[in-house]
Amino acid sequence: MLELTQLSERRACRLAGLSRDAFRHEPAPTPATQALSTRIVELAQARRRFGYRRLHDLLRPEFPGVNHKKVYRLYREANLAVRRRRKARRPASERVALSPADRPNGVWSMDFVSDALANGRRLKCLTVADDFSHECVDIVVDHGISGAYVVRMLDQAACFRGYPRAVRTDNGPEFTSRAFIAWTQQHRIEHLLIEPGRPMQNGYIESFNGKFRDECLNEHWFTSLAQARDVIADWRRDYNEVRPHSSCGRIPPSRFAANHRAQQANNAVPFNPGLCQ
Repeated sequence: MLELTQLSERRACRLAGLSRDAFRHEPAPTPATQALSTRIVELAQARRRFGYRRLHDLLRPEFPGVNHKKVYRLYREANLAVRRRRKARRPASERVALSPADRPNGVWSMDFVSDALANGRRLKCLTVADDFSHECVDIVVDHGISGAYVVRMLDQAACFRGYPRAVRTDNGPEFTSRAFIAWTQQHRIEHLLIEPGRPMQNGYIESFNGKFRDECLNEHWFTSLAQARDVIADWRRDYNEVRPHSSCGRIPPSRFAANHRAQQANNAVPFNPGLCQ
């Protein structure tokens, strides 16, 4: 630019408030900044659907005090950006608000996600999520899943978590089968059925399934049922224990649930025998 004007370098730098040394020598990143930039690229390649905000959440334990604006600058310098998915045009319809759960095991939402092996054989995945803590209760993977199969899986999950107060499902044959209805009645669980053709009435599990497809199913090519189960189990563990969730205060769902349990225990009133006299 100086060649196009009559100003000297000294005069131009004085007018711009810039030192001549800074003008002649571009700033070199520090080793800490280089390490941070390298780590951002590594995480972005491993988690392709993560933007800079979620990458910043993952980087904070490893780089204490790192500013999200610095992460954004390095993220842009590396030409990293999540490709936005085009929203499908749907006919306008009245949206039904979901009643939020007020505690863990308040409501479990569940649905099915389909995929296929490399040989074309069908894979069916039953996803179950806790509406309050956003934890993934379980993901069952098989070639076929009946209503009785769903009941066995839910009983197994309840051995570790307890039974939910309610379950939210669509009107699929697995969830309207005699086995499933008998299970809800036996354990006095409220069955929340959404209206046909209104998937957003089951919005929590729809949102979870979108992440499951983008971050797991679309990123792997399964050659066997055993491999699919191992990969999906690893993803579920990462989702619950590592991946930050914006609705949980940008911490993993399992930590959010643990914090809630600790808070409830601290708020519990200790038993006082004198009050019973």
